[in-house]
Amino acid sequence: MKRTISAVTAASFSICLILTGCFGGNSKTASEFDDGKMRRDLTAQTVAKEMGLGINLGNTMEAYWEDSTNQTGNCAVVGDTAQSYETCWGAVVTTQEAIDGMKSSGFDTVRIPVYWGNMMADDQNYVISEDYFTRVEEILNYCRKNDQYVVINIHHYDEFLIQNKPKDEVLAITKKLWTQIAERFQAYSDYVVFEGFNESLGAQQESDSYTEDERFDYVNEMNQTFVDAVRATGGNNKDRILIASGYWTNIDLTTDQRFEMPKDSADDKLMVSVHYVDNAMYWTNQIGSPQWLKYSTDQCELLKNAFTDQGIPVFVGECTSIYGNENFAANADTTDSTECLRTMLEMITDYGFVPVLWDTNANFYSRTENKIISDTDSALIAELSSQIHGA
Repeated sequence: MKRTISAVTAASFSICLILTGCFGGNSKTASEFDDGKMRRDLTAQTVAKEMGLGINLGNTMEAYWEDSTNQTGNCAVVGDTAQSYETCWGAVVTTQEAIDGMKSSGFDTVRIPVYWGNMMADDQNYVISEDYFTRVEEILNYCRKNDQYVVINIHHYDEFLIQNKPKDEVLAITKKLWTQIAERFQAYSDYVVFEGFNESLGAQQESDSYTEDERFDYVNEMNQTFVDAVRATGGNNKDRILIASGYWTNIDLTTDQRFEMPKDSADDKLMVSVHYVDNAMYWTNQIGSPQWLKYSTDQCELLKNAFTDQGIPVFVGECTSIYGNENFAANADTTDSTECLRTMLEMITDYGFVPVLWDTNANFYSRTENKIISDTDSALIAELSSQIHGA
């Protein structure tokens, strides 16, 4: 589309580029849906506010098959194509229409968990498959077409490495993987965010006998390796927003004073990731009770004191989306899943955290009908999204 630009505007823009640059970092266009621009002086706190409500593309690009004969942990599926892995845990092939529906439902952020070991050659070089990269990038661009934030991580493969390799090897492989990922998406704008890992930091090999202090040190080294690898690739990655993963993404462990945020060459560009504010109440079937409310509030207070009060935004990368009947307490004040979801999302956003619902195909959101399945859930997400945008 041709655009008419006044001489004054064009001249001003030229001066901006010559003298200072209108944007930080590399302005190379990453794709037709992403202009590659980095907003000057953008902070993690600003991004956290803009991310709004998020949803996971779960059991999709992080799916894999266990194969005891394959030492890289690859999925072994018929055809060995990116889409065969994408669907091997029951997901349908992701479409632009499915992502469009997420956006129109009120989700401004999509988290794409990725198992980068799929289709990787078993040669101990840990080179990510070009075909797998291409498919992940296609899905990323579905999101960028809608101006959504996209979060990409290393998911499950971190667990495989930690449980099967000695620490020095895990750190070296992590550097290789994040260098490749960062280089691949280097030209994308600051709407593309990298999250180091999933829930496995804090694990170890069965043969290891680390003390708890040593396990915290291992967690901290993994996050530092991630940040250093990304920053070293330069370009837009010098200032990209990065999310350090918590110790098992557990709130009590991540707020322990032994957990350290990584040192960063960029200012105010880091977030921290935890999962499930009400996790203990969910698994002990106490949802809806006064204890549930107190526990969840206490967990948020821990995060506030440890991170947000220190200027570090909290990314709740996985939140419960549906509460089953079996999860409610005998003394629950409410046994309605949507109302419990409202309570949690309002609590999380009131604290200034970023909530991202964990979802798999046809669970909370239908990727074939391209909408939230429950009418009451749909109305809630639309309402809360509108409130966030109106704030």
